[in-house]
Amino acid sequence: MTLAETLEAAEAAAPVESLDVVARMLKEHLGAASVSFLITDFTGGSVVRLGAAGSVETDEPAQRIRLRGTLYDDVIRSQRPQVEDRGDGELVRVVAPVTNRGDAIGLLELFLPGAPGAEVMREIGETAHALAYIVIANRSHTDVYQWGRRTKALSLAAEIQHRLLPASLACEAAQFAVAGALEPADHVGGDTFDYVIDRDTVQLSVTDAMGHDVDAALLATLVVGALRRARRAGVDLGEQARQADQAMRDHGRSGYVTGQLLRISLLDGRTEFVNARHPWPLRMRDGQVQEIVPEIDRPFGLNVHGSLAGTYRVQTLDLRPGDRLVMLTDGMLERNAANLDLPDLILRTRALHPREAARTLIGAIVDAGNGHLDDDATVMCLDWRGVGNSQRDAATGADLADASRPSTGQLYPGA
Repeated sequence: MTLAETLEAAEAAAPVESLDVVARMLKEHLGAASVSFLITDFTGGSVVRLGAAGSVETDEPAQRIRLRGTLYDDVIRSQRPQVEDRGDGELVRVVAPVTNRGDAIGLLELFLPGAPGAEVMREIGETAHALAYIVIANRSHTDVYQWGRRTKALSLAAEIQHRLLPASLACEAAQFAVAGALEPADHVGGDTFDYVIDRDTVQLSVTDAMGHDVDAALLATLVVGALRRARRAGVDLGEQARQADQAMRDHGRSGYVTGQLLRISLLDGRTEFVNARHPWPLRMRDGQVQEIVPEIDRPFGLNVHGSLAGTYRVQTLDLRPGDRLVMLTDGMLERNAANLDLPDLILRTRALHPREAARTLIGAIVDAGNGHLDDDATVMCLDWRGVGNSQRDAATGADLADASRPSTGQLYPGA
């Protein structure tokens, strides 16, 4: 099975059947008893097995498999294929990550009649890598992948909220790695996060609309649309903030949105940000976590008069290679989590990829609330590696400097 053959077979199939076609090819080629694809759900804490196209019942919530403490969890966290051979003559299980640029899309699982050699493992790894691109290419044409990510029914507000998030919740590049995670409240609170990589910059935003449910989701839609429009027009950070504020004034119906905008130069590392009365970011450096105290401007859309109207200060932020920056919303600070030491948890998860660190932070908040949140909890985690001193492994999406680093510690420290 060559990569060209795999992609050609997927392209010839209907979008809903592309993964099944590749699975059948791999099954026949390796003599596997079964081959399946498992997709990660919206929470990042579970996977869902997608069956053959004709057997997918999309009128019911997907059946999820919780990751915590499983082989699946270890493969996603380490981003390395794993072989489970119990030595009892039974089938050997192989699980490989299906990942694109740090975004853990899912897993490829095979049951083989015997332990695979190096050449078979290479083929499995290449096919898993190709599957990531196949999912990305086909998910805009069918709802099957969206169905697979829904392990519980979404409210209208939650549906709107999820559609505002970037298509990939994580991204790995030479200079940085970034990931976001969001856990909606019982009554959606209007949180969003976003990022984009341009030729010379990476830009991030975290926003929190006032209110709950559909009203908050509509405000979030308005501010995210305004920010993206301004950003894509190439304006600077201050003008992006001004246009978001103006959009809220013109169409926000007296609502407002707090937010934080960040822009990092990929040429020299210069970092700028705007704080629109949003919770302050946390920076981990040299084994210490500090709260960054910015100049605070008013939320987008909050009516004021005088010289402050329409003005947002663009500030500089000291970001050095090796730093981890955590941006969050006030749902991460809610009263149920009063006994949770976020700086300590950030330190204890420092060995994890930003994708796993963000998921762990969100999981801790959910656990503190016994599975219920009064407000959305959102976190973005950025690892800054610096300019011109890092390379990526295209096969794994990992930083080559970390390629030999073993998987250490638990995903949920203290669990």
